Amino acid sequence: MRKLAQELRFSLVDQTKMITAASELSRNTIVYGRGGEMRWEIVTKGAQTGLRLAFEDRGPGIPDTNLALTDGWTSGSGMGIGLSGSRRLVNDFELRTVVGEGTCVTITRWR
Repeated sequence: MRKLAQELRFSLVDQTKMITAASELSRNTIVYGRGGEMRWEIVTKGAQTGLRLAFEDRGPGIPDTNLALTDGWTSGSGMGIGLSGSRRLVNDFELRTVVGEGTCVTITRWR
């Protein structure tokens, strides 16, 4: 991940933000989603280049996304900053979830 961010010439601060968000979302995928996968792609929008990551699981889903995105709320033993913190660290954040089917969180950081 860091290598990709470096190749895209992200600043050290942007690299750190993306890696931190990815770490939080990876943990959520494993702990709450019971495993899953992460896909990445390099994306462009006009003259901008970005790194997009998608974390997808087949876990229980999130019944209340507004609550799940509230700082300090957790459905387990975590600190409750994974989703909300990750959202603050990236430029684009998308959360799709279906109770009983799973969750996909897609994040993008632009350079």
